[in-house]
Amino acid sequence: MTFNIPLTYRPLSAASLPDTLANIPALRARLGGDPKHWTVREVSDGYLNLVYLVNGPDGSLCTKQSLPHVREDKDWPLPLDRTAAEAAYWRMVGPHAEGLVPEIYHYDPELALIVMEQLSPHRVVRHGVVAGETYPGLGAKVAEFSARSTFFTSDFFQKQEFKHRGVAELKDNHVLHRIMLELVYQDPFIASPRNHWTTPHLDAFVEDFRANGRIRAAAARLGLKFLSSPQALIHNDLHAGAVMIAGDDVRIIDPEFSTFGPIGVDLGIFIGHLLLGYYAQDGHAKPGEDRSPQQQWLLDEIVAFWFAFRRRFVELWRDNAAGDAYLASGFADPVGQAVAQAEREAFVDGLFADAVGYAATAMIRSIIGYSHFAELESIAEPDRKGAAEAGALSLARQFLLEPQRFVAIADVIAEAPRHRRAPGGRFAP
Repeated sequence: MTFNIPLTYRPLSAASLPDTLANIPALRARLGGDPKHWTVREVSDGYLNLVYLVNGPDGSLCTKQSLPHVREDKDWPLPLDRTAAEAAYWRMVGPHAEGLVPEIYHYDPELALIVMEQLSPHRVVRHGVVAGETYPGLGAKVAEFSARSTFFTSDFFQKQEFKHRGVAELKDNHVLHRIMLELVYQDPFIASPRNHWTTPHLDAFVEDFRANGRIRAAAARLGLKFLSSPQALIHNDLHAGAVMIAGDDVRIIDPEFSTFGPIGVDLGIFIGHLLLGYYAQDGHAKPGEDRSPQQQWLLDEIVAFWFAFRRRFVELWRDNAAGDAYLASGFADPVGQAVAQAEREAFVDGLFADAVGYAATAMIRSIIGYSHFAELESIAEPDRKGAAEAGALSLARQFLLEPQRFVAIADVIAEAPRHRRAPGGRFAP
């Protein structure tokens, strides 16, 4: 597969970036001084983009440029249009999530380049989780972002024309949408050559996920909902690597996979990755180190995240019912108001069931699929890594097979410790 690359496109480097930025007056003024003296540091992470931090005497910024291929695999081509999709996401979500996302300074479609606020001294939450750090209040802040970003792009607030325009803007990002579909909802449940896992420790789990019809059907149902339920504009990759924090300042980054989809996707991905961090603590603990406080913090933040999201989404809908869904004028009388409140609460409670399912697929793809994440991948000792991963897979498996057991967030928190595994040997589902 090949994609069109503009003749003016070129990958930027630490050496060429200052001249490019200096030709944009607003950016040159923001950095100040002589471009020759600006400092440029590459901080590229993940699979997709080139990322640089630029500092001048008067200010700083961050640049993110799409590559025409996977960053570490030039044989896997990708379209540059994903930068346009990210820019569109920021335009639609940014006004409703002020203070929770970086400020966007510039977008260049020819270079597939976004220039944004440099978040400093922020730390990627994933790195802190691996190091055993805790960030009280994290869940409530991410919940505020999730509630705002999804409610204000949903039919509860918007007219149908907004969604039609938004879907059209994101249509050229279909390649990334397909990647997410395949890597999350399909590949881990078949013999895909892209899959890899800690072997032989997890071989029995992999065999079970491929052979168990109920598991495959549950994943397929979640994939169908992902394809067919455009409830709101979702981030679609809201894991701990897409959240940065400094004190009580939390920012969400990297929405290049964004699409109109089920709201529960974002909720499930975030919950699933905090659960990965929970199981990973056993593998990262040094001899004699007790990481039970970190594990309890992660579980507490999952609870705080869900309750804060539920409360905030219902509030936003109650106070801002301007969309075509549940037309406000149809529920203006006292009876209608009571009915509308019941509908709001029932809808959000329904999102919880989706979140549990999407937490499961997020955890499974992160362990036996193509793209693994540092929470577990950075555990050096295979036996300890396999044990941590087996715990996460065991819980995810139960989410898919017995969803009726998880009717409240307390059910998730109570069940998680029961799936921890001690290192050694192979692990059975």
